[in-house]
Amino acid sequence: MHTEHLQNVRPAGVLFGWFVSVAVVSLIALVLAVTGIVDPESTGSGGLWGVLAIAVGFFVGGWFVGSRLGVAPILHGVAMGVVSILIWFLANLLAGETVADSAWVSGSETYYAGLLLLQMVAAGLGASVSSRSKRRATVAS
Repeated sequence: MHTEHLQNVRPAGVLFGWFVSVAVVSLIALVLAVTGIVDPESTGSGGLWGVLAIAVGFFVGGWFVGSRLGVAPILHGVAMGVVSILIWFLANLLAGETVADSAWVSGSETYYAGLLLLQMVAAGLGASVSSRSKRRATVAS
């Protein structure tokens, strides 16, 4: 059964999955800071640990969306990445002037594009894994 159609994308599910992803990433970052693995006072982005936190967080968020909705896992993962772009745009639009000198100085455009692609791939994989499990359970019953 092929479910990758735009009509199957649920905006509320995408937003909720994005919030779950950000919450998990924040929790992982907090645990890394408390244990001393990552220095919260540094201006860097956390290096490999930050990338792994984003990958795990968005996989969990995608898994949540896929297990709840069960359709269009790849489109939901891409939509979660688009939400990240929209949030970034709004943050720069609303607060860009007040934090202009202190924001976005630790990485290149390629780095941020890679993180965005990682978010989409991880969310799509998580949604695909859980929606496949949900479809199998539905067919079996």
